Amino acid sequence: MSLSRSTTTLALVGVYMLVCIGIGLWAAARTKSSQDFFVAGKSLGVAVTTLALFSTTLSGFGFVGGPGLVYRMGTGSFWIMISVPLGYAVAFFLLAKRLRLFAELDGSLSIPDVLAARYRSETTRVLSAVAIVLGVMGYMATQILAMATVLQDLLHESGVWSHASLTACALLSTAVLVFYCVTGGILASVYTDVVQGSIMVGAALLIFVTAAKSFDGGFAGMSEALWQDNPASIGPWGSLGIVGCVSWYFVFGIGLCGQPHIVSKFMMNRRVSDARSILPLTVLAYVLASSLWVGIGLCMRAKVVTGAHPPLVMADAAASAFLQHYAHPVLSGIVFAGLFAAIMSTADAFLNIGAAALVHDLYRAFRGRSMRRELLGARLATIAIAVLAVSFALYSHYQNERLVALLGVFGWTTFAAALVPALAIGLNWKRATAPAANAAIVVSLILNLALEISGLLPPMGLQTSAFVLLTSVAVFIAVSLRTTPPRHEAQVAAALRL
Repeated sequence: MSLSRSTTTLALVGVYMLVCIGIGLWAAARTKSSQDFFVAGKSLGVAVTTLALFSTTLSGFGFVGGPGLVYRMGTGSFWIMISVPLGYAVAFFLLAKRLRLFAELDGSLSIPDVLAARYRSETTRVLSAVAIVLGVMGYMATQILAMATVLQDLLHESGVWSHASLTACALLSTAVLVFYCVTGGILASVYTDVVQGSIMVGAALLIFVTAAKSFDGGFAGMSEALWQDNPASIGPWGSLGIVGCVSWYFVFGIGLCGQPHIVSKFMMNRRVSDARSILPLTVLAYVLASSLWVGIGLCMRAKVVTGAHPPLVMADAAASAFLQHYAHPVLSGIVFAGLFAAIMSTADAFLNIGAAALVHDLYRAFRGRSMRRELLGARLATIAIAVLAVSFALYSHYQNERLVALLGVFGWTTFAAALVPALAIGLNWKRATAPAANAAIVVSLILNLALEISGLLPPMGLQTSAFVLLTSVAVFIAVSLRTTPPRHEAQVAAALRL
């Protein structure tokens, strides 16, 4: 990366960090209670909720991991992109109105709050909170390591701090993250999402056009080059195979219903009826932003197989290689700033739900009441989670390279397998019982961790995450049918009748 290009990129990332600090100070003046900290006072409008939903979903995975998946396995990764809009539709249909009603009628501030009210079980509250904390630690570690890696590369290339260590970069970027998260809570997070989402949509469309122009024949030429190299890579299943692609379709389509950093935002919009406008806008924003995934991934794979670009050392380097060599310096800087924004914004959402699980859900379950100074406790818990996550990230980098990868995979599957049955099915099936919810959460946690540690894989190419989610759903339904039907309180029964 040339000096002017790297300096431009670093400057834009620096501007973004200053914007984050400014948003944190602005949100701090509007965060007066734990309700403001955890659910933004249930006051978000349609546009803000839309940008917060889609940008939290896409995150750094879509900006870095997506193109890397296309480079490594061809068009098979498109099944993730295809499944997410389905996931939005399923989540909105099953959860949007009910979660907002629970937030209104029962005063719920978190997903474990909702589950405790639905099943009248503090055990369900505790187990769901534990699942959330475990998932959060895995995701936070990967997000912090990604932030540190990006910042270190930018500082080295620009010459501003050519000897910056990964530890120093992790501490610097996490300090900015913690500042605006601690001061402004989820309100700071969602308005950061507004900035991030706007960057992602605009930059992705420009990158898509740039990718098309940077290869002779555009996307038709790329497809021809990839077909000549390996027909399977450009086929409907890529190199993953039909079972693997369908597994992803299931996990990312249905599993989205169990992602607390996404579905908790259903509890934050101003009116229940806003959901009908938020859904199509969220899907549109995601489709536009994910064009970066397609454009960079196909272009870099085509350039490498035709000899126009040297082979990448790592598949995840596809995005950075394209930005360094084929994008305009200003556009490259905007996209890198967008990448940093995506990582920080998602990390902020995880910090918030993790803090809620610790100081609101677990405290309430064991003490029988809410913490007296819950807002202060939430801010202290946010700092504690960030410190632990930094420790996990740095340990994984220097001592045990597999740890973050294991925790990252564990995170998505933990959320999906533990929460989809109890939440997505339970809020729509009156027959579901508390023992079923508890059994599904426990089985999913044990099975997911056991498979990840052992390295055992399900047969016939079925993805581990799909296998764990299917098992969890089966346990939930079986136990519900074998246990006594619950008697619902009036307001819970009213919410379930929708």
